[in-house]
Amino acid sequence: MSKLNFSTMPQAWRIVIAFAAVYFIWGSTYLAIRIAIATIPPFLMGSIRFLIAGGVLYVTMRGRGVPAPTRTHWRSALIVGGFLLFGGNGGVIVAEQLVPSGLAALVIATVPLWMTLLNWKWGDRARPNIGIALGLGLGVVGIGLIAAPGASADGSAINPAGALILISAALMWSIGSLYSRRAHLPSDALLATSMEMLAGGALMLVVGLLIGQIGQVRWDHIALRSLAALGYLVVFGSLIGFTAYVWLLRVSIPARVSTYAFVNPVVAVFLGWVFAGEALSARELIAAGVIILAVVLITLNQGKGLQQRQPAVTTVEAAEAPLAESL
Repeated sequence: MSKLNFSTMPQAWRIVIAFAAVYFIWGSTYLAIRIAIATIPPFLMGSIRFLIAGGVLYVTMRGRGVPAPTRTHWRSALIVGGFLLFGGNGGVIVAEQLVPSGLAALVIATVPLWMTLLNWKWGDRARPNIGIALGLGLGVVGIGLIAAPGASADGSAINPAGALILISAALMWSIGSLYSRRAHLPSDALLATSMEMLAGGALMLVVGLLIGQIGQVRWDHIALRSLAALGYLVVFGSLIGFTAYVWLLRVSIPARVSTYAFVNPVVAVFLGWVFAGEALSARELIAAGVIILAVVLITLNQGKGLQQRQPAVTTVEAAEAPLAESL
């Protein structure tokens, strides 16, 4: 039997697999983060995760003969990694000290709104058509059904400070995602991804050192469960999930890629129910159905095109074309 090679698959199948990874693996990372930071300081955990994943990927790509990045490439990677990983993922890590992992996933579901609005204003100038707008609206309704006070079976409400951190994290992630589509990064998507993870991990390490998290480490108190969760985040959350996400940003449109934020909460809630014994209310089940419908509406309407307010910016489209073949 011939070896399965992702790069030789038809483009449609590659996109399906990448979306599946972003949808379901990232949905599970919220629970993994909560388990990891139970006995590992948050920024230290995040820095270890991204420095290991980014280092492995960078060494691998350079070993395959991919040209070394330039200083301009590193500057762009620092900006993208700062917004995506330090601001976006770092915000989630901090907030999960205040809110449950499932609720964290729910608030991060505001990403499609931020990405669509930001892309309309400063990106491709693409205005959502009626179908996409309806899908986004349904997604917000579904999230509201789950996150509203009393929605959970135990009637708990989200911590306001945690919610504010998460909304800021969603905005940072959206800015980084859109900027990465126009940034001057290496033509090889995997090398660019590794650099972004190294940059984000380095920023987390610096902040962790500045606020004294190294001194908070109790090596004899770090649980094996937390180490296993950290390993899962390195391999699946970063090397597989983040790489798939970055690749999709180059071959798809922001509104479609951002639909992962509607599926991730459903995955997170169900994982909390199955593995953490969290109660699942009837309202949450109904909301899950609404969210999936929103994803279907947004995805189907992408094929009908977006209404253009102004011509799309195309100054680097030719340079980005080879990136679709890098993963």
